[in-house]
Amino acid sequence: MTSASTPAATGSASASYDRSSATRFPVAVDSALRTAGWEPGRWDIKQAEYWAGALRDHTTPAGHRHTVFPAAVEAWAEFGGLTVTAPGTGRQIAPVPVRIDPLTGLHLARTFADLGRALSTRLCPLGVEADGDSHLAIDAEGRVYGIDHSGDWYLGASLDDALALLLTGLQPTRLTTA
Repeated sequence: MTSASTPAATGSASASYDRSSATRFPVAVDSALRTAGWEPGRWDIKQAEYWAGALRDHTTPAGHRHTVFPAAVEAWAEFGGLTVTAPGTGRQIAPVPVRIDPLTGLHLARTFADLGRALSTRLCPLGVEADGDSHLAIDAEGRVYGIDHSGDWYLGASLDDALALLLTGLQPTRLTTA
């Protein structure tokens, strides 16, 4: 399990940025996002609210429930429904395509709650690496994590950072105990 000594625990609130900025992402990431259907100012709050309701209404057989918070809803409103393909070869590791769809983590309420507890935060489903090998989660501060068969990963202080990391093949930070 993870502890408060992880990079995520030492970060501050998510970075403030202009969602309409044309220079928000590295050029290759921006191009991949636009190819997937994103553009500055994209905002589908109706779909995000649908996902929020579906997650809030779901209870696992053991009684676990998801928490939903503004950082997750905002991420879904802007990027929800997109499958973004990596723009080229990776810088450190193979880049991965990303699908932003929180319902891919619908049945992981306990997993996300356990990791969130270890990190002293709350986690909500965000999506998956498009091959389905890793589930993505976002916390209430906007930090992004990956959970797969090999461990738990810190992907960035914001969704922008996480998308850049995943799509350009930068090595994520493994979450470890102190």
